[in-house]
Amino acid sequence: MKSRKTLLGALAISYAVVIALESPAMGKPLFVKKAKELGYPATSCLYCHTVKLPKKEEARKQFNDRGKWLLSEKVRLGEKEVDLGWLKNYPGGPEQK
Repeated sequence: MKSRKTLLGALAISYAVVIALESPAMGKPLFVKKAKELGYPATSCLYCHTVKLPKKEEARKQFNDRGKWLLSEKVRLGEKEVDLGWLKNYPGGPEQK
């Protein structure tokens, strides 16, 4: 009986982890870090969004021009996730990258 409860508990925890990892969020806090590593002047979520800390449910509605462009590139290229390396092709001068 105890091993059955342990097994069910482990399965419940595993299920919760899988659900959490499959969230529909596109942006990630690590995007700011990666953009900095690639040499872009990202300091916060404002680099791609219109609010500093977008809520997960509203993030898709709160893109600035750069974020909208990245999303359109993702769709155009048929990718599952945004690649910040695409920023090198973002239209505009270096100050807009």
